[in-house]
Amino acid sequence: MNKPIPLLELPSKKFSDPNITAKGEQRASVAPVDLETLWINTGSLCNLSCEHCYIESTPTNDRLVYISSDEVRRLLEEIETENFNTREIGFTGGEPFLNPDMVEIIEACLEKGFEVLVLTNAMNTMLRAADALIVLNENYPGKLTLRVSLDHYLESRHAEERGKRSWKPAIKGLKWLSDNDFAFCVAGRTFWGEDESAMRAGYAELFANEAINLDAQDTDDLVLFPEMDTEADVPEITTACWGILDKSPDTVMCASSRMVVKHKGDEHLSVQACTLLPYDQRFNMGRTLRESWQPIKLNHPHCAKFCVLGSGSCS
Repeated sequence: MNKPIPLLELPSKKFSDPNITAKGEQRASVAPVDLETLWINTGSLCNLSCEHCYIESTPTNDRLVYISSDEVRRLLEEIETENFNTREIGFTGGEPFLNPDMVEIIEACLEKGFEVLVLTNAMNTMLRAADALIVLNENYPGKLTLRVSLDHYLESRHAEERGKRSWKPAIKGLKWLSDNDFAFCVAGRTFWGEDESAMRAGYAELFANEAINLDAQDTDDLVLFPEMDTEADVPEITTACWGILDKSPDTVMCASSRMVVKHKGDEHLSVQACTLLPYDQRFNMGRTLRESWQPIKLNHPHCAKFCVLGSGSCS
């Protein structure tokens, strides 16, 4: 039986010690199972400045610089040489389509047989690549999916988060994806505390009115993400929580995914434990996928609120 930790040795606050919670309990960790999804951050620059962007993307935030097509190809080679059973390559930003290599990057992944998921705001930055995307969709049917951020089914609430001129271009992009038979979906936010059934009903009405071919009742077509508030008082996850919550650590996102970033000023890529923690060096797991393949200590509020308690997953 573990000896109790003396009071003077306890962490001074929550999420400050990788091994022990503020109450002196053993912090939970997640062991890697299989690299099912590799996330790649294409760069933190974005055409919008959202009010509650977890990655703080703006038109001027270049803390994560553009990743190149050659760097992505080297990652795909590592997946092959290390025999990872990776199914999906996901791209997030910033806005991925601001990266000048984005179409070439998508094609490189599709050529290797991966499924590709791109997170986008579907505005003019995406539509500038319309012709190339149509060709890719025709050449690799069903392999490319675009997830569009539409924070709410009401223009006014979406605009609260993304700005007054963000709604119409996003709807235009969604209609284009629908009209051109792309695999696509919508990601909404639960920031307003609205009941899920009401939100799905609201999106259903929007999709019907705009002739957008999505089923708002389908959790694949409409993903509603739990919110991440670093100021909220959330519980720390201990080893006992798995039994209390009847939850397996294998179901948590970092058991089956990693995210690659390129921090400004670095000549090398870094592999972060999670898509939600691109800057936190406590979650920098090394420079290669193999180096990153180690247990992750759940030492951040996002681990608790989004992943464990919220059952959220970016895939």
